[in-house]
Amino acid sequence: MDRIINTIAEELKIKRGQVENTIRLIDEGNTIPFIARYRKEVTGGLSDETLREFGERLNYLRNLEQRKEEVVRSIEEQGKMTEELMLAIENGKTLAEVEDLYRPYKQKKRTRATIAKEKGLEPLAEIILTQEEKTPIQILAKEYINEEKGVETEEEAIQGALDIIAEIISDSAEYRKMIKQITYREGIIEVKASKPEEKSSYEMYYDFQEAIAKIPSHRILAINRGEKEDFLKIKINKPEEKILNKIEEDIIKKESPFQEILKETIVDSFKRLIEPSIDREIRSDLTEKAEEQAIKVFGQNAKQLLLGAPIKNITVMGFDPAYRTGCKIAVIDETGKVLDTATVYPTAPQNDVEGAKKTLISLINKDHVNMISIGNGTASRESEMFVADMIKECDHEVLYTIVSEAGASVYSASKLATEEYPDINVSIRGAISIARRLQDPLAELVKIDPKSIGVGQYQHDVNQKRLEESLTGVVEDSVNKVGVDVNTATASLLSYISGLNKTISKNIVKYRDENGKLKNRKELLKVPKLGKVAFEQCAGFLRIIDGENPLEETAVHPESYEIAETLLGKVNYSKEDLRDKEKRNEIKAKLAKLNISEMAKELQIGEMTLTDIIEELSRPGRDPREDMPKPILRTDVMKFEDLREGQILTGTVRNVIDFGAFVDIGVKHDGLVHISEMSEKYVKRPSDIVSIGDIVKVKVIGIDTERQKVKLSMKL
Repeated sequence: MDRIINTIAEELKIKRGQVENTIRLIDEGNTIPFIARYRKEVTGGLSDETLREFGERLNYLRNLEQRKEEVVRSIEEQGKMTEELMLAIENGKTLAEVEDLYRPYKQKKRTRATIAKEKGLEPLAEIILTQEEKTPIQILAKEYINEEKGVETEEEAIQGALDIIAEIISDSAEYRKMIKQITYREGIIEVKASKPEEKSSYEMYYDFQEAIAKIPSHRILAINRGEKEDFLKIKINKPEEKILNKIEEDIIKKESPFQEILKETIVDSFKRLIEPSIDREIRSDLTEKAEEQAIKVFGQNAKQLLLGAPIKNITVMGFDPAYRTGCKIAVIDETGKVLDTATVYPTAPQNDVEGAKKTLISLINKDHVNMISIGNGTASRESEMFVADMIKECDHEVLYTIVSEAGASVYSASKLATEEYPDINVSIRGAISIARRLQDPLAELVKIDPKSIGVGQYQHDVNQKRLEESLTGVVEDSVNKVGVDVNTATASLLSYISGLNKTISKNIVKYRDENGKLKNRKELLKVPKLGKVAFEQCAGFLRIIDGENPLEETAVHPESYEIAETLLGKVNYSKEDLRDKEKRNEIKAKLAKLNISEMAKELQIGEMTLTDIIEELSRPGRDPREDMPKPILRTDVMKFEDLREGQILTGTVRNVIDFGAFVDIGVKHDGLVHISEMSEKYVKRPSDIVSIGDIVKVKVIGIDTERQKVKLSMKL
C-alpha cells in the first residue's frame, strides 16, 4: 500500500496525506462528485477531474500489486526466486514490466527450445553460452547424439542447443527493456498502401513515415483504422544493428570459440522471437495511449456540451430538417411541455415554401414562439434559409439558432422516448429533443448514450468499455455540478446523481407521482431503497424549489444546515430572508466582508467548506451554467458564396480534436481552425485554447469551393 500511496502522490503532484485520506474516502464507498464537493478539507480540495484520474490510477496500481503477488508466488513455488529478481519485481512500474520478468518462468507451450530440452540438449547449450570450452563444437555435439530421443546428427544437437539459447535471450527482461527503450527513442513507424491503386480517405498514409517519439495520437488511430479496413500495412523500423551489437557485447566473450554461431543465434532470437512480440507490445502501447488521449478529448468536449448555457423561460420551436420525408416541427413551452407538432415540406423535392410558412407562422403566433432551434443535420442550411426568410414575416421578434442534433434519432427510437411520449410519432420526437436542447442541454443530453453526442474523434475505434466508463464519469460530474430539481427531474437525469441508481431514480419519480411534490430533502428517506448512505451522497445535489427550507434550493449539504443558519445569524439574517430578492443582495454584500479564516475557526469548520457555503448563500438557486457562453442567436443566414478571404466572423466551437477545432460560422459546413492557427504562441493542445460552445472570432484564410471547406484562423 505504501508503494501505491507514494506513486500516486508523485504522479499527481499531491501530498501523501491527501492520497491516504482520498483512498480512505473511496474505500468507504463515497462517490467522486460527493468527495469533490463535500470533502474538500479531507482531500485538500482535489477537483473532480483529478479525483477521477486518482481513482483510475488506484485501480491500476492495486491490480499491479495483485499481479506481482501472483508472479512472486509462482516463481517461489518453482524454487527459482532470487533476491535480485524479487527486487526487480517489486520495483516494476507497469504490468508489461512485471510480465517481462515473469516470462522465463511461465508455463510455455511446446516451443523449439522446450523440445530441445526434452532431448537432453540443455547442458550443450550451457557449454556454448559459458564459452569456456576450447574443444570444437562438432566434437562436443557428438556426445549428445541419441537416436531414442530423436537427436540423429551433430547438426541436430547443435541446432537444438542454439534454439535453447535463442529462447534464453528472448526471455531476458533486460534485453526487452533495452530494445523497447531504443525503439521508442529512435524507431520509425512506416506505413504503406496495401492496395496502392485504390482511392480511399487514407491516401496521405500510402507512403508515410514518422518517428515513434513524435507521432500524435490521432495519427495512430487513423492508421490503425486504415489497417483494419485493409488499406494500409504498418511496420516498425528500429536501429537493428545497434540493438544486436548491444546484445552481442553482453553475451559474446572476447576470443570466444563460439563467436559466429552465437552471433547467428542472437539474430535468430531477435528476428524470430523478440521482434514480433515487441512490435505487438509497442503497437498496443501506442494505441492505448492514443485511445486514452481520444477518450480524454471526448470527455472534455462532452462536458462542455453538457454544461452549455440553458436558455430559460422561452417557448421554443424545434425544427428537425429533412428532404423527402419533410421537416418535423415541435413547439414546447418554457417547462418543456409539448404544445403543438407538425410536418412541413419547404425543402426539395416538394419545395412547398408557402405552405410551410403558413403553417409555421400560424403556430408561432398561436403559441407565442420566441425562438426556433434548428438541428444541424441533413438539409440544415436549406432549412435555415427558409427560417431566416420566414421570421421576417412574423408579427413579433423571433430568433433562431443552430443546435447539434447528434443522437436525436437514437433517442427518438429509444425505450426512454417511448415512455416519455407514447402517443407521439417517433419522427416528431427528434424535433422535441432539438427544442429541449436549447432550453436545458444537460437534462436532454443525459437521455442519449454519451458516445452518440458527436463531439469526439475516433470514438468508435477506442476501447468501448473505457470510453463508457470515462463518459459516465463526465456526465455524473456535470449533472452533480449543476444539481437537479428533485420535483421536475426525469429518472434518467436523477440516475446520474451521486448515490442514486436507475432503480432509486425511478422510485423517486414514482413517489412524486403518488404523493405530490417533495417538500424537504428528509422526505427522500421515505423513497423505497433510498437509505441513509444514499441520502448522504445525494442530498446536497438535489434541489427543492419553494419547499419548506430555503437552504434546500442551494447546494448546502444537510450536514451543514446548522452552520449555514449560524452564519446568516452572524450577519443578522435568517434562512427565510433568502427568499427575499432585496435581502439576498444585502446578505451577499455582508458575507463578502467576513474574514474567512477567523469565521472558520469560530464555527469550527474548514475554510474551503465555509467558502462554498458563503458562495451558495450569496447566490441561492444559482445555475453554474449561467457563466457559460450563450448560443449565437441569428436573424439572417449566410451563404457559402458570401465568404471572402480575410473576412472576420463570429462563430461557435462545435468540436475540439487533437489537431484543431471545428467552428460553426453560419455556412453549411463548419470551418477548421488548425492547431497552428489558434495562437501566435505554441499550442500543445487545442483544448488549452478553446472549448465546445465557446464563441470565437475567426478570420477566413482559405476557401475550397469544390469541397465546400473553409480554413479559419484565430490569429487576428
